[in-house]
Amino acid sequence: MSFSKHNKLYVSDYTKFLTEMKQKNPALDEKQRLGRLIHWDKAPLDLDTRRRAEESRIKQQAYVYQTKH
Repeated sequence: MSFSKHNKLYVSDYTKFLTEMKQKNPALDEKQRLGRLIHWDKAPLDLDTRRRAEESRIKQQAYVYQTKH
């Protein structure tokens, strides 16, 4: 099932760049997965830990650079 009548042989410069980069560095996919694990896929906090973190948070004043005299 074809959704487009455009040329099927066309490959964008961006796609060419990514394909060449992945061919030159085969470990790139694994590095991307590890980076995602570090920065995005984190284990959820349990409810007690989350409640204690919210309770210990100090409310910030409206204008942080103003000193109270």
